[in-house]
Amino acid sequence: MTPPVLVISGPLTRDEVSGPCDALRALLDGGGTGGVVVCDVGGLGPPGLAAVNLLARLQLTARRAGGRIRLRDPSAALCALLDLVGLRFEMEGQPEQREPPLGVQEAVEPGDPAV
Repeated sequence: MTPPVLVISGPLTRDEVSGPCDALRALLDGGGTGGVVVCDVGGLGPPGLAAVNLLARLQLTARRAGGRIRLRDPSAALCALLDLVGLRFEMEGQPEQREPPLGVQEAVEPGDPAV
């Protein structure tokens, strides 16, 4: 099943938050998507704090509804800005990065007893 797509185009202002959040909520309430909505940010233009604010609110809206968002076609500048402010998003086309399970050693030194 392919997830629904929410297209976000710019330039954005600080006040343009409620419309996309309502659209995302409607897509998640539609069901049958596995709780994932793809946000196409390719037409966003030069990113700024308004874009960061909108994406953070979209992520919060999705989590509150029991879903998540995945970004499609983010620019390098947007990725750098999101990284700078400490926001992590799943990107389309990238494998999920997960932490290794606790208690698993990546290397064994000679002489270590087996537990």
